[in-house]
Amino acid sequence: MAVKREKIHFASVDELLGAPSMTGEGTEEIKIEDIHSFKNHPFKVLDDEKMEDLVSSITVNGVLTPVLVRPDGKGKYEMISGHRRLHAAGLAGLKVIPAVVKELEDDDAVIAMVDSNVQREEILPSERAWSLKMKMDAMKRQGSRTDLSSNQNGRKSEETESSNQNGWRSETATKIGEDIGIGPTQVRRYVRLTELIPEFLELVDTKKIGFTMAVDISYFDKELQQWLYEYYKEVGFLRPNQIAALKESGATENMTKYIMQQTLNGALPQSDNKSRKVTLSEKKLDKYFPSHYSAKQREMVIISLLEKWQEQNS
Repeated sequence: MAVKREKIHFASVDELLGAPSMTGEGTEEIKIEDIHSFKNHPFKVLDDEKMEDLVSSITVNGVLTPVLVRPDGKGKYEMISGHRRLHAAGLAGLKVIPAVVKELEDDDAVIAMVDSNVQREEILPSERAWSLKMKMDAMKRQGSRTDLSSNQNGRKSEETESSNQNGWRSETATKIGEDIGIGPTQVRRYVRLTELIPEFLELVDTKKIGFTMAVDISYFDKELQQWLYEYYKEVGFLRPNQIAALKESGATENMTKYIMQQTLNGALPQSDNKSRKVTLSEKKLDKYFPSHYSAKQREMVIISLLEKWQEQNS
C-alpha cells in the first residue's frame, strides 16, 4: 500500500554539499556494484510510481545529478546521498553512475547523509524521526558546543544546563531544527517517535494514528505499547482520550494488560461503549452446556469463569 509522504521544501542538495548538477565537472564514473548503502540509513527506497518515473527518466537522459559517496577504505564506496538514483540506475540497466567522492569522518558522513536526504520533496514521519536522531547522536559524539550558551558573567545559564526529556539541551534541538525549518520542540517530538515499537511507527507513517497521540504513546514502555497495539488491532481504533486516560492513571509502569483494557474501555464515550455489547445466542450456548441447565445455572457458570479470568489478568 503506497504511503503518502509529508511534503517539505528546502535548498537543493547541490547548494548544501557543493555537488555539481551535471556530470563531467568534478565527478567520477563509479561502478554501481562498488557502491553500498549508508549503514542504517532511515530513508526508504520504494519501488512505487515515482520510482518508475525516475527509472524512465534515467533510461532516456541518464543520471543528471551525481550521487555523493565516500571511500569505505576497502576499495568500495558508501552512499551518502543518492540511494534512490542508484537504485533507479540499476533498474534502468546502468553499470556505472556519476558520483562526487568526498572523504568524510563517520559523524560528518552521518550529518551529510541526513542533511542531503531530508531535502527530498516528501518524507515520512519515521524517516524524519530516525534521521534527526542519527544527526543528534552524531553531534553529541562530535562534542558539539552549539547547545551551550553563556550569560554576561561567562557562566552557562540554568536553562541551558538542564537537559530535556531526551537528554538533549534546547540549543542543540534549535540548531538542528533551523537546518530543516522546524522548531526545537518539534525536533524533540520527532525524536520521541524512535521510542515507538515498529508497528506503531508504521501506523504513524500510514496516518492511521495521529502524530501527537503517537508521541504520547512513545512514553509508555515497550510491553505496554505492544498491548496497546494488540488492542488497536482487535477493536480497530485508538482515541486520544483513551491514551490520556492511561497517562492520567499514573501507574503505567506496573499496569497489567487487563487494567489497561479496562482503562481504555472506560474512557470511551457512552455510544462507543454500547457498540461493544456482546450477545450470546441460546444456540451458541447449547454447544457448551448440558441441555438440562437453566438460564440461571448458565449465567452462574459464565460469571464464575469470568471471575477466574479476571484474577489471572489482574
